[in-house]
Amino acid sequence: MYRLFSLLLISLLTACTTQRDAPPQRPNIVFFLVDDMGWMDSSVYGSQYYDTPNMERLARMGMTFTRAYAANPLCSPTRASILTGKHPGRFGMTTPAGHLPPNPEEDLRRTTGAPWQKVVQQGIRTFLPLEEFTLAEALQRNGYRTAHMGKWHLGQRGYWPEQQGFDVNVGGMMHPGPPSYFAPYRIANLPEGGQHEYITDRLTIEATNFLDTIGEQPFFLNLWHFGVHAPYQAPLDLIAKYEGRTDPRGKQSSPIMGGMMEKVDESLGSVLDKLEEKGLLDNTIFVFFSDNGGNMYDVVNGSFPTNNYPLSYGKGNIYEGGIRVPAIVAWPGRVAAGATSDALIQSIDFYPTLLAATGTPAEPTQLLDGVDLLPHLTRGTALKREAIFSHFPHYVIATNNLPSTAVWYDHYKLVKEYGEGPDRTPALRLYDLERDISETTDLADQQPALVTKLAAMIKQHVAEIGGLVPVINPAYDPAAESPMGRTKTFPSEKYPNY
Repeated sequence: MYRLFSLLLISLLTACTTQRDAPPQRPNIVFFLVDDMGWMDSSVYGSQYYDTPNMERLARMGMTFTRAYAANPLCSPTRASILTGKHPGRFGMTTPAGHLPPNPEEDLRRTTGAPWQKVVQQGIRTFLPLEEFTLAEALQRNGYRTAHMGKWHLGQRGYWPEQQGFDVNVGGMMHPGPPSYFAPYRIANLPEGGQHEYITDRLTIEATNFLDTIGEQPFFLNLWHFGVHAPYQAPLDLIAKYEGRTDPRGKQSSPIMGGMMEKVDESLGSVLDKLEEKGLLDNTIFVFFSDNGGNMYDVVNGSFPTNNYPLSYGKGNIYEGGIRVPAIVAWPGRVAAGATSDALIQSIDFYPTLLAATGTPAEPTQLLDGVDLLPHLTRGTALKREAIFSHFPHYVIATNNLPSTAVWYDHYKLVKEYGEGPDRTPALRLYDLERDISETTDLADQQPALVTKLAAMIKQHVAEIGGLVPVINPAYDPAAESPMGRTKTFPSEKYPNY
């Protein structure tokens, strides 16, 4: 009896010691990025046009952010910010040019511009530098299996996911959008499906197949959909469904976009189902995000693809419709289910957050601009940040964007528009987003002290990141015709829908 008791005691002590010494189970990560999905493009955020039940499902599982921002109102810079945790102005990638030849030796400083431009916009880098220690590289070093699937657009050959820490790359090349949403896709590293297979479905198949290969190794699945970027194509049955629908708000009206959004929502549901089937859901951090606001400059079948109201403007513009985006983070048992947060967050925050959540050390010399959201996600702790910024010093013809830098501080936003003040000095515009989410009323004249404070913060931020700033254009001609506001039309016959 005594010997049996001794053996049981030794066994118990051994088990306790083993359990105490064993490293904690590292959570898996799925980063589900939608291209060009606006803040109002789901039922979670108030759309009454799109059917997005799986986005609602994810929102019930985790925390929905009402004030989440991309680092930039265009795709590639925001994607770079996710992977580096840095403002893209630090490495000069402030517009999406990842489809262009790499320009590592090019001097990005410019001294003259087109006659209609009041200021000279500076040059841009066309790739994510390999010197950046990406989120994938950090996780890979910590024993994670890393996979990228879908749109990349962060450089041509030599700057693809394989060179930035991903073990698996399916579809990630230089394409800004897919050559076609229907097979044949004509993307070299994306398997072709059967005739008329839809690219969102193909990426979903590849993602769930990847999950089937996972054993005990933790994984990082970077599922970055091409949807809902141009060209505008959707299955005919879904187009027909939305053709018979009217938005009670009278804002969203594109049947093709309705079909494209529903396909993305179906993909989300399939990935969640697979995680549940594999018993992985409870140990997976799931991030849902968009790279910029909804497109309100392309014209398809006579209307814009979507409508971001009550936000102003859209993709490619620094006003709210171009840069405020949907964001949901779920982690069963750690993040409160069905929670909503009005904390001010940005795409640069995911890098430090995911490092903290997985126990992954940062590179010692690495600079991170983002803040760790984990205490807020898991305990509701207030974020330790004063403001967020976006440096977007470019004219964007289709969206009427002027070269700008913006700061969000408390519920205020200051936009510095280069060259738009007297004698082509900067113009400063102040908005109270709590009372005026549509940015209709400029309060700069009413609150000069706050404008002075926020303008100084912008100046310090741009200097800190080494951002290139527009200069007065010596070739400016006030009589020159401006091309601003010209839209691009996508005729149906050019992009057939199957």
